[in-house]
Amino acid sequence: MRKVLLPSLIILATFLLVMRIFYLQVVDDTLKLKSENNAIKKKYEYPERGYIYDRKGKLLVANQASYDIMVIPREVKKTDTLEFCQLLNITKEDFIKKIEKAKIYSPRLPSVFLSQLNKSEFAAFQEKIRKYEGFYFQKRSLRDYEVAFGANVFGFITQVNEKLVEKNPYYNSGDLIGQQGVEQSYEDLLRGVKGVKYFQKDKYNREIGSYKDGKYDTIAVQGEDINLTIDAELQKYGEELMINKRGGIVAIEPSTGEILALVTAPSYDPSILVGRQRSKNYTELYRDSIAKPLYDRGLLAEYPPGSPFKILTGLIALQEEVVDEQTSYMCLGGFSYGRGRFQKCHCKSFGPLQLHNGIYKSCNAYFSNAYLRTIAKYAKPAYAVDVWSNHVKSFGLGSFMGYDLPTGKKGNIPNSKTYKRIYPNGGWRGTTIISNAIGQGEVLMTPIQLANMMATVANEGYYYTPHIIKKIEGRQIDKKFTTKHVTSIDKKHFPPMISGLFDVYNKGTASALRVEGIDICGKTGTAENFAKIGGKRVQLKDHSIFVAFAPKDNPKIAIAILVENGGFGSTVAGPIASLMIEKYLRQKITRIDLEKRILATSLQSQYAKLGGLSAAVKLQLRISDSLLKKKTIIPNLKVKIDSTKEKKQVI
Repeated sequence: MRKVLLPSLIILATFLLVMRIFYLQVVDDTLKLKSENNAIKKKYEYPERGYIYDRKGKLLVANQASYDIMVIPREVKKTDTLEFCQLLNITKEDFIKKIEKAKIYSPRLPSVFLSQLNKSEFAAFQEKIRKYEGFYFQKRSLRDYEVAFGANVFGFITQVNEKLVEKNPYYNSGDLIGQQGVEQSYEDLLRGVKGVKYFQKDKYNREIGSYKDGKYDTIAVQGEDINLTIDAELQKYGEELMINKRGGIVAIEPSTGEILALVTAPSYDPSILVGRQRSKNYTELYRDSIAKPLYDRGLLAEYPPGSPFKILTGLIALQEEVVDEQTSYMCLGGFSYGRGRFQKCHCKSFGPLQLHNGIYKSCNAYFSNAYLRTIAKYAKPAYAVDVWSNHVKSFGLGSFMGYDLPTGKKGNIPNSKTYKRIYPNGGWRGTTIISNAIGQGEVLMTPIQLANMMATVANEGYYYTPHIIKKIEGRQIDKKFTTKHVTSIDKKHFPPMISGLFDVYNKGTASALRVEGIDICGKTGTAENFAKIGGKRVQLKDHSIFVAFAPKDNPKIAIAILVENGGFGSTVAGPIASLMIEKYLRQKITRIDLEKRILATSLQSQYAKLGGLSAAVKLQLRISDSLLKKKTIIPNLKVKIDSTKEKKQVI
């Protein structure tokens, strides 16, 4: 046995050694690649990003040339740092810091030393770059914004971080990537494909020509151009109407689900996030915890929907057959639903109300009664509230909806689990959760959900997933955007509700907002607003809400507006809705009185209760002052002096 064991071990060891040598030399090319990496240099050619157009073909975002100074730390020789720093207007400390950061990334791979030089900076440094070994230029393409609005729609371009470089092999240190908006959603299409050229180096690390006559070189492929569903003029107008206000506007084409306008306020000129000042400007915007200019209120802000939710309360009551068009309820200035419990009403009817006048007068008593009947229809409140919740969710509420933007909130549509959590010992019933009837309570919705709700009502019971992409050259858009979603409410129940919404403009809460010749259906809303100030819960001025669609027959636009601290729905949000609808349908404004009033309306004094002049406003003022000195004007940015506070305000 011993005579056999030793030779066997020798044979086995020899076999394993031979196999390992074979693997390293033939199968595994890691060492070969490492050797070649020392002798071969890769240079990337970056393509232009795809252009962005609006729904009518108007160019919104193009490109401009930019240059990065790249560094390979291992190749940096003795450098006249004083001259180098003077050329680039940086300090010696900055130079050392950037070199050390590049070494941490990789001593032998290129990384960005200084990004986004403009043409004049590039020209000055280009003449002397041969003196500085280890440094070279990398041409890139930066965004060139043709408009001064739509920052939240577009997003911006920034450098990739190290985590993404590790996860995604396409990106290298210093590469640019889209963040937020369509730049992020459609990054894979817009970025194009990088080209690569391989160069051979000699033992002195000098380039001696193309590697294998360019056999492995590839050319850059420009990014795809895209058309957005956005109407540029409507978007611009919406942002102008929202200056000196906070909130969101979302407009949707009901027949397609295409987003016509997506406004958040306050916003900023997208061009400030391009170039050498991008990082500084972004930091100021990011740190503004008062106005939150980077926070897209149209997609992210969750508010109690207020009276517009009565539309769903009524439709569900009709579907559940607990009311019909003739069912009447008394309103005596409100609704009494228990000992000492009274829900006030502003409809001033003091008499019987049916569905039609209940909706155009926005009667709390009518819809609270209808809601209680819906819950009381079933023996168990838990089952009843789930039935109600499922009806509401069939309108796309309480979910992320699936639109093609990278951010959003799903709002909140309560169900039995919600109330079991709030009331673990039970004992809750319809009167306990009566606030749901009028869009208060636990119900939360985002402006885009409100707009989609109105698009669904306009379509009499169906909707298409809201989306912002209209056309990609040579490609089809995602099928989910052309798939019809049908609600749980029968079509026959929508006409009486639409009739009531039409009379909101004719003889109801929005009668002063009519636009001659346009049949608009709408609903005013007011939502209570609380905030913590000095550690105490304080009630502030209510939020102003308005939802609408037009024309009444064959609707072309559905819209939702929410203005924080704006007061009654007909005060600020309602006029904005009328103006936006007329602007889209006619491309002009006849209600000049409304336009002047809204453009002159500033809610800064209300917002000042939550803090001083925000960083966003300060930044816009600084940019505006700079541009005015250069006699350059941003179309939607104006400045005035508020003599009562002795400070400038953006209006």
